[in-house]
Amino acid sequence: MKRRPNILLITADQWRGDSLGCAGHPAVKTPNVDALARQGTLFTRHFAATAPCSPARASLYTGLYQMNHRVIWNGSPLDARFDTIALAARRAGYRPTLFGYTDTAPDPRRLAPGDPALLTYEGVLPGFETGQILPEDDGPWLDWLKERGYGEEDLAAIHHVEMEPGERVSLKPAKYGANETQTAFLTDRFLDWLAGQATDQPWFAHVSFLRPHPPLCAPAPYNALYDPEDDAGFEGAETAEEEAAFHPLVKALQQTQKISSHIPGAGGLVSDLSRRDLKRIRALYHGMISEVDAQLGRLLEGLRNAGMEDNTVILFTSDHAEMMGDHWMLGKGGFYPQSYHIPLVIRLPGAKAGQTCEAFTSAADVFPTLTALMGIAPDHAPDGRSLLPILQGEVPEDWRDGAVFEYDFRNLAVTPDGIAAGAKNGLSVLCLQTQDWLYVHCPTLPPVLMKTGKAAAHQNLAFDPVYRNVLLDCQSRLLSTRMRLNDETLSQKLVWEFYPENL
Repeated sequence: MKRRPNILLITADQWRGDSLGCAGHPAVKTPNVDALARQGTLFTRHFAATAPCSPARASLYTGLYQMNHRVIWNGSPLDARFDTIALAARRAGYRPTLFGYTDTAPDPRRLAPGDPALLTYEGVLPGFETGQILPEDDGPWLDWLKERGYGEEDLAAIHHVEMEPGERVSLKPAKYGANETQTAFLTDRFLDWLAGQATDQPWFAHVSFLRPHPPLCAPAPYNALYDPEDDAGFEGAETAEEEAAFHPLVKALQQTQKISSHIPGAGGLVSDLSRRDLKRIRALYHGMISEVDAQLGRLLEGLRNAGMEDNTVILFTSDHAEMMGDHWMLGKGGFYPQSYHIPLVIRLPGAKAGQTCEAFTSAADVFPTLTALMGIAPDHAPDGRSLLPILQGEVPEDWRDGAVFEYDFRNLAVTPDGIAAGAKNGLSVLCLQTQDWLYVHCPTLPPVLMKTGKAAAHQNLAFDPVYRNVLLDCQSRLLSTRMRLNDETLSQKLVWEFYPENL
């Protein structure tokens, strides 16, 4: 009987799908992800199902779209009835181990009213053991830096960098070295754990890197690795004011996005930044990506040195993406695809190497792919589909022809124009990204129909009669997709198992 593979799931938080050398980015250096892609399959049209972190990870870990798992914001609980990658791994005989975080708020119905787990969304996904936890306060990492000689004053402002005269965004290096980042810290802990794993006992590990998630600062040499003036430019309107006028949700997002969310200690709104400032921010972001890539190289080298490379499935992805100056925004959320287009590289030993898949894939496909690799059935019907046929060199004929993603904005600090204050329902968008079009449906705000691609004009064609048939086609496709995503857990497979006499 063939031995089950080791499984290594790596996520790097807030990494854009176009920010990879192997994806054709003209500047970003990611030699280790590129090498992994040469050994496996690069998915160029892979999309998160939603944003921000907790909802996006819920889709990644359960294979469900937000419309079904209903984690709508950081802090929204994940219903305990859902299967997860960790619970599935346990059924398959693995001891799934986490390095980092999963941003999972627990189901409150399973806890006492005073349970402290109810006070945070940083719980651990059910089923995982923890090899090294790393919550948002960076506590374990800061303790590690303290052991390395850092003082309390440095630790209290660890991501603040020296300002450059006349600049709003400084490219000065971080206080810590390239071997002292959170990424390096987690990589060290994983490698320590790996050294204790038996070569004849399969394992499942999830390494959840925080970077390139803000705050944006990078140690030398990564802070100066990219010249801001080499930037290829931004998508969207010519000015922040024009962008705000494009749609009420865009305007509301502009009014809530603070520069301090990306640059520690900075004041004002992101929409106040100049193109020069945004180019400098993007250069820092790309430097952080290269720093994560370097640590990924250490991790992959550790696998090779342990003699485990040939029997380890490696899946590299992100939870959601990052606007990074496009449409005069930073962060994630809204309806633009820059928030949702994320990387996916899978290396499956024995499968075809060096493939590039241009079919639309979703974060919801990860869960059914992993359960298929483990040889077990999910305990609920996932919305995603297994990617194993693609890894083996064939895209099924009935594969999806677009990506669906959602954003629930009921907790946005600013209510978009046109929505009554205190409104509770219809505060979300459901989006369809196809080869040529982005269609955005919202029950309470105007629809959006946009041509996609860098050469496309930034205009909403939803009300242009010339494009009425395109609008109707997108609406029909989105409705059909939504109907196909009805929960089938008890209406298909399980009903055959439990009530065969009714067939």
